[in-house]
Amino acid sequence: MATATIEYYRWTEATWKNPQIDWTKADPITCGIDIGSVSSQAVIMTDGEIFAYSSCRTGANSLDSARKALDRALEGTGLSEEKINFIVGTGYGRFNCPMANRQMTEIACHARGANYMGGVSVRTILDMGGQDCKAIHCDEKGKVTNFLMNDKCAAGTGRGMEVMAEVLRVPLVEIGQMSLDVDEEPPPVSSTCVVFAKSEALARLRKGWDKNMVLASYCGAMAKRVVSLLKRVGVEEDFVITGGIAKNIGIVTRIERELDIKAKPIRPDPQIAGALGAALFARDLFLRQRGS
Repeated sequence: MATATIEYYRWTEATWKNPQIDWTKADPITCGIDIGSVSSQAVIMTDGEIFAYSSCRTGANSLDSARKALDRALEGTGLSEEKINFIVGTGYGRFNCPMANRQMTEIACHARGANYMGGVSVRTILDMGGQDCKAIHCDEKGKVTNFLMNDKCAAGTGRGMEVMAEVLRVPLVEIGQMSLDVDEEPPPVSSTCVVFAKSEALARLRKGWDKNMVLASYCGAMAKRVVSLLKRVGVEEDFVITGGIAKNIGIVTRIERELDIKAKPIRPDPQIAGALGAALFARDLFLRQRGS
């Protein structure tokens, strides 16, 4: 009998609907679809409130991923795509989102979404995505005033963490807590390349390090890398983290230690910030188009 293959890199997909909202009375209904390299999200808003969202893994085809995210957000609501007044696509695959009326950059959308979830006091946003990392500064309306991006290497991204999960055979969702369960903080891996960091992690295992220590050294290196990016933009409170890595307590805790600033928690889900911002822009664009 064949043994099932464990995919350690898998993370928990999500869908959510607000049962208290009656979409049939809403005007307008807008949607944002964020097609990232690793995950895709769709957020549906009614009258400027979050009505439903989904977060799922991006497949090989951006168009299929956009369709999957939207269908999952709509599922069970009774709402159809035809009833949505305006859709904005964002993210890595935004130009492969044919249902979108407009495309916008993920930097603008993440800032706007973080501003909505975190409040008007948010000034600094760290977006840790699947293939890049962005440090963003915004004003009280969520408008971007400055940003820096690191997209040269997967070592400071979600994809790098997925690689480490597979190498160490540790479920991705457990990495953060395991990395904190160490008696003392080990030196971070020295390599800035995920390929060499992987080799370095294996070498430490061969030297007798346990998995928790190896994970702590990798999470520590990731934290230091993104903090250097943040400091170049300038960190102001309130500071928030968006993207999938925001759910990794090991990374977040180490970033907070390095900065000596606590990240403000954002709800309902830091992974939907880009799609949420896109849905908010969709509302603005639709109302402007309608002349209201």
